[in-house]
Amino acid sequence: MYQASEPASSGAIDRRAIPAAAQEGKWLAPDGHAIRRIDWPGAAQPAQGSLLFCPGRGDCYEKYLETLHHWHGLGWHVTAIDWRGQAGSGRLGTDDVTGHIDDFATWVGDLAAFWPQWCSDTPGPHVLAGHSMGGHLVLRAAAEGRVSPDGLILSAPMLGFRDSYAPDLITHLAAKLMCRIGDPRRPAWKWSEKPGEVPSDRIDLLTHDGARYADELWWRKARPELAMGPGSWGWVERAYASMRVLDRRGALDAVRMPVLILGAAHDELVGYAAIVRAVAQLRDCELVRFGEEGRHELLREEDAVRNRAVEACDDFLHRIAED
Repeated sequence: MYQASEPASSGAIDRRAIPAAAQEGKWLAPDGHAIRRIDWPGAAQPAQGSLLFCPGRGDCYEKYLETLHHWHGLGWHVTAIDWRGQAGSGRLGTDDVTGHIDDFATWVGDLAAFWPQWCSDTPGPHVLAGHSMGGHLVLRAAAEGRVSPDGLILSAPMLGFRDSYAPDLITHLAAKLMCRIGDPRRPAWKWSEKPGEVPSDRIDLLTHDGARYADELWWRKARPELAMGPGSWGWVERAYASMRVLDRRGALDAVRMPVLILGAAHDELVGYAAIVRAVAQLRDCELVRFGEEGRHELLREEDAVRNRAVEACDDFLHRIAED
């Protein structure tokens, strides 16, 4: 079992510090909501291109500094944002730790507004990447024609919840009922026996790498505003609604750019079967499959797994830059 005192492993970057070359800031959405961002110009000039990274539910961009640093070192201009209502982009619920959203379309709208401004300020080609919920949202934005990247990288995209025996229609109806009988902003699951502390077995859902997992907990302590616990019942219901839209036949026909998907067949958070269905619908898609060696956060896994995931991304980015 993971111990919080375990030190971070050494590497080319201090995963617990914002690099001097990176700049943190805010972007104002059309309605005035402040979205936190980090921008990191490529190490090479001219740049290979630009990559926008969107984290998952409850995530913050600090968790991915190591990977962003790697892409920066390859000569890509890198930007990452925190979704509205989580990490450094404020809250939308009734407390500081429950993740809530009125509709996933709100997040798609934020991305759609940010995208053209970001593209005009950064060198092409432009690649859009997302992890988990972020992967779902960037794929939905592309499917709806709200963004037009030259390529998509999806890490363990949330295209369905963990595979179960209950049909999504039934579980979606149950979530709708929970929203009707109480405040949709209330947490949908219990966080921990000790308020404010993450469950001790949470690491078992995310990664085999205790040191990288410890980095996240360090950032939560250093920057308390990053901490987030359960999603709300409103988030759960809207997640089902959005995933069911993307799962419809023909929903992904408009996605014509190359797509790279990293998927963990034994993921305990998102459904691998839904990823496979999406791959079958996408016109130009490569799926890199991981077995029991890979948990949900493939870009934060042990080196043997993470290296394979990063190398697949590197090959994909090289092809985009050369086209």
